[in-house]
Amino acid sequence: MAGETFITVVGNLTADPELRYTQNGLPVANFTIASTPRTFDRQANEWKDGEALFLRASVWRDFAEHVAGSLTKGMRVVATGRLRQRSYQDREGQNRTAIELEVDEIGPSLRYATAQVTRAASSGGGGGGGGGGQQARPQVQQEEPWATPGSAAPDAWSAPGSYGDDTPF
Repeated sequence: MAGETFITVVGNLTADPELRYTQNGLPVANFTIASTPRTFDRQANEWKDGEALFLRASVWRDFAEHVAGSLTKGMRVVATGRLRQRSYQDREGQNRTAIELEVDEIGPSLRYATAQVTRAASSGGGGGGGGGGQQARPQVQQEEPWATPGSAAPDAWSAPGSYGDDTPF
């Protein structure tokens, strides 16, 4: 959408994502990402931490359950999404404004860690262009694009000497 502010933030989760459900049963996970800039001070010959940015973030639906089940306090994450401004009155009646990140994508940072990704089972609802009907769909076995070469069909690119002038696709 035009005029929206998209950002990417890298930081650490300050607590486990908090999974809640709306009155309609819609899952939402809320969490805070702390991002602290570091700069090298040449005079002192050491790294110095800048002022930390604490950014509240939220995710909805199946995404919320995936985040709550995958990410924990202290994990370094990379998140991208849209900044949202929300105005409200606090308990004392003061007008307040909060800026929050509505997350489109999030994952663990692999700079200082490793991760093993498991594809979540599709719930059939939400997200992408499916109809709302209750039709049973046949289960189709799809080859994973990151599977080990040669595990399903022979790979013409990986077998030495088996190539010709034609591309294998």
